[in-house]
Amino acid sequence: MRQTNRPQRNATWQVIGALQGHLRKNAGYTQERLAEQLNIDAETIASIEQGRRLLQPKLAAQLDELMATGGSLTASLAKVPVRERYPAFVRNYIEHEQEALSLLWYETQVVPGLLQTQDYAAAVIGCVYPPLTAEETEQRLRARLDRQAILNRKPWPPFMHVIIEEAVLHRPVGGQEVLRGQLRHLREAAELPYLGFQVMPTAVGAHHALDGPMILLQTPEHETLAYLEGQRVSYLQDDPDEVHILQLKYGMLRSQALSVERSKGLLDDLLGES
Repeated sequence: MRQTNRPQRNATWQVIGALQGHLRKNAGYTQERLAEQLNIDAETIASIEQGRRLLQPKLAAQLDELMATGGSLTASLAKVPVRERYPAFVRNYIEHEQEALSLLWYETQVVPGLLQTQDYAAAVIGCVYPPLTAEETEQRLRARLDRQAILNRKPWPPFMHVIIEEAVLHRPVGGQEVLRGQLRHLREAAELPYLGFQVMPTAVGAHHALDGPMILLQTPEHETLAYLEGQRVSYLQDDPDEVHILQLKYGMLRSQALSVERSKGLLDDLLGES
């Protein structure tokens, strides 16, 4: 089992940070003076240069201008792969997600990340505790939205099947207007030829996946992996016996959930378009 919830240093973040530190020294700035010029905390500069935090595009542009780097930081940051923008504990999953042949996704609390609107994603990320800094929030939001590019992947995107608990469709994350925009986005996504969408109605009561969300992912080598999340922990499961049990669970969920057409109808009802 690949369990990856321990804090790890990101080599890419360290390279970007080392470049920033080198350019800062060449420009004759201390960390404290640079932070003062940018009206930010000196600890932010230190964290970036030590590879504990990824430099964000807005700050990179400000640094390039202030230190007259010729755009070096902005150009370097643009080369950072999407998966490298995530903390270590989720990076293995993101790497596999980008190449997945199929994704079977069961979600209990929020809309799956690949189907979130920008406003909804910002609201979800804003609920993280302990609270994130503005830079960390921007980083996570940008990375989440960038992940959605696989829905337009060429020559074809992954086949997706999504099951969402009905309660998710009623929870006003970000407020009623944000939720309505999210529901409309889901309704449009439900018409995509490579995406199956089902709702698990609350009236079903007990079922075999009440212990949490899961994602079943098929790799290009036709290996099936499972990604599981809990409170402040997540891991990628590759044990065939464990993954097989989760596949059986997912099959049971599909049989208990509303049909694809009834699920679309429920969205229409919530949007007042039935």
